[in-house]
Amino acid sequence: MTDTRAQVLIAGGGPAGLGAAIELGWRGVRTCLVEPRITVDDGRPRAKTTSIRTMEHLRRWGLADRLRAAASMPVAWSQDVIFCTSLLGTELTRFCNAFGLHEGRSEHWAEAGQQVPQPIVERVLRKAVSELATVDVLVGHTVTAIDHDVAGVRATVSSADGSSSVVEADYLLGCDGAGGISRAAIGATYTGASGERPNLNIVFRAPELARRISLDPAVQYWIVSAEASGLMGRLDLEDQWWAIVQHADTRASGPAPEALVRSLIGGAADDLEVQVIATDRWVARMMLVDRYQSGRVFLVGDAAHLNPPWGGHGYNTCVGDAVNIAWKLAAVIQGWGGPELLRSYEAERRPVAAQTIADSAAQDRLLAPSFTDADNARLATALQAKRSEFHSEGLVLGYHYAGSPVIVDDGSPAPAHQLTTYHPSTRPGTRLPHTWLPDGRSLYDLLGEGFTLLRLSETADPAPLQRAAHIRGVPLRLVDLPELDLADRYGAPLLLIRPDQHIAWRGDATANAVRVIDTARGALTRRSPARGRRP
Repeated sequence: MTDTRAQVLIAGGGPAGLGAAIELGWRGVRTCLVEPRITVDDGRPRAKTTSIRTMEHLRRWGLADRLRAAASMPVAWSQDVIFCTSLLGTELTRFCNAFGLHEGRSEHWAEAGQQVPQPIVERVLRKAVSELATVDVLVGHTVTAIDHDVAGVRATVSSADGSSSVVEADYLLGCDGAGGISRAAIGATYTGASGERPNLNIVFRAPELARRISLDPAVQYWIVSAEASGLMGRLDLEDQWWAIVQHADTRASGPAPEALVRSLIGGAADDLEVQVIATDRWVARMMLVDRYQSGRVFLVGDAAHLNPPWGGHGYNTCVGDAVNIAWKLAAVIQGWGGPELLRSYEAERRPVAAQTIADSAAQDRLLAPSFTDADNARLATALQAKRSEFHSEGLVLGYHYAGSPVIVDDGSPAPAHQLTTYHPSTRPGTRLPHTWLPDGRSLYDLLGEGFTLLRLSETADPAPLQRAAHIRGVPLRLVDLPELDLADRYGAPLLLIRPDQHIAWRGDATANAVRVIDTARGALTRRSPARGRRP
């Protein structure tokens, strides 16, 4: 490898790094992605839930249908989570339409959720990255040192054979997870705690298991009994399964993984063929860094926060980070984004990570061993405490950036956090409420790659904002929809929408159009409310 120059260097090619590379490459930014793994490992498919919000980003990139086609289990196969006494036992209760899984369309979102193992997601994203002319990918390489100053970033990139080179870039995105070097390079540290319960992931094959189950199809089966506790599900519709054994004895002298799997299956399972493919020991970690940025280096995804897996929010939060910082970097590199735009990344994404960790950690205290009542009826009632783990549309869709320095505050109250229920809002900082158009398209399909100005009333004059955007060189698409009579529903005749589908401003034609545009593009300096920022 020879020395390389890029506008953005991405350290790490998991979902965060790949998502950032797509967002940047999609916008023509010269990007170098460095990833140690040459191939994707199917033996440790940790994340399995692609949320509604992540699917909406995939739709923006033109990849939603591609991911659904690659997924082993279509949404139509099952949308339920079932709690049972064992896999071959009795159903206790179920949660329908878990994780945003819906067969039909909903007015509230452009894409339903999708259950799909992370290795499949990564392959789809890797293929998409390979199709972007401005993105160079160095697999089998690792960022091993980072030096940065006001002028740029210089990173040492090493390969498995011991050779190394230097990549120079204007900016670096640290997407290298908990074990990477990006966090230390900017002097950031995790704060938080780890769960007390050890857990064991097991991937296994069981060719005859599906034929023996009398329970309905489910994306997850949670086993609650005095003999065993954990959860399991299918990785495909053939013979591959996954299991998480909770409170597992992970010592070398503990039960064999095959025996643990059989304990979850229950019943007369001794004659079933069970072939363990891989195991992975872990504890839930609730960690958040004290800073997301230093100069030209930004932490993204697991490098910035570690989420418990309950609810399936970890990798989805990583993708949300990647989208947020990548469009802002592109705006700055292209010359129309101001300095507050990059500083707003931490102000916007750190509170989202903190809330997500808090909501997921609450579920860590409500795992299957907590429910030990022998009476199935009372146990089924008690299990309703788990509802928020499977129905978290309020968290997934309702988070907002109301306190951000690049959101034009209109004085209205910020939406209260509602974990389970999504309440659409057009308060600046929120995700634009979705609607389906009469011709069958999603409103989101009309939004531009830059900013979009929605005109929802014939009396509203978009010209001042259009002129202001033109003066500042801000890409702005006008979407004119007065005939749909949406102004009352959306609370304003004009809405300024950011590239990530969040509302930057709402109102009528304004004499302060330049100030609105300058705020949204990060050109007006004011103190950021980000928590944990160091001087």
